[in-house]
Amino acid sequence: MKYVLYVIIALMGIQILEAQNALETEKKSDSIVDENYREDQFYLSVTYNLLGRKLDGVSQSGFSSGFHFGFIRDMPINTKRNIAIGVGLGLSTNSYNQTLLISEDNGVTNYTILDDDTTFSKNKFTTYLLEMPIEFRWRTSTSTDYDFWRIYTGIKLGYVLYNSSKFDGSPNDIKLSNIDDFNKLQYGLTLSAGYSNVSFHFYYALNSIFDSNAKLSTTNQSIDMNVVKIGLIFYIL
Repeated sequence: MKYVLYVIIALMGIQILEAQNALETEKKSDSIVDENYREDQFYLSVTYNLLGRKLDGVSQSGFSSGFHFGFIRDMPINTKRNIAIGVGLGLSTNSYNQTLLISEDNGVTNYTILDDDTTFSKNKFTTYLLEMPIEFRWRTSTSTDYDFWRIYTGIKLGYVLYNSSKFDGSPNDIKLSNIDDFNKLQYGLTLSAGYSNVSFHFYYALNSIFDSNAKLSTTNQSIDMNVVKIGLIFYIL
């Protein structure tokens, strides 16, 4: 499943970038002002993923990344068409390198914190989501000016299509997938701001990665971690 998502995102990204170049060339040569233009129909984003509300002893190691791609329907709500509502659909893959070990024993999922005595080279979990961004959009654009300032804010809903965890270490490697304790529905606040095609992007999850069934095996403490994503987003016509 994860490899299919990678291929889809890569191929669609290449096609959209080619279409963007063609549209910009046509736009430069067209002197007629389009009073029905729309902006920023596609997006590509790369984020650094942080874990919030971590349990004592849980830390992040390595680089935790997110890759996001999708289409947003831009719907201007004023005559200048510089204020709009955007509703979209996209895919994302997100990895989290950290020290919370997810294992399984007789069909029961266990959560323990790796200590300094454990030797390992990798411990991470990964989620693959279908996403729906909903944005309130302000920009300084016109139908003939595609280098402009923008501030977009809103919410993003996500549905976890697939999840996996991987531990490479001693005494043996552990690989799990489709763990039931992941919250299927993920949602949070978003903010994008920048100039031209590149913007700063921020996401703050309002709910936890795991549901109420996920508890630390040693203390029965709930695992209430959420996600904070910081990165860059590229908007494309």
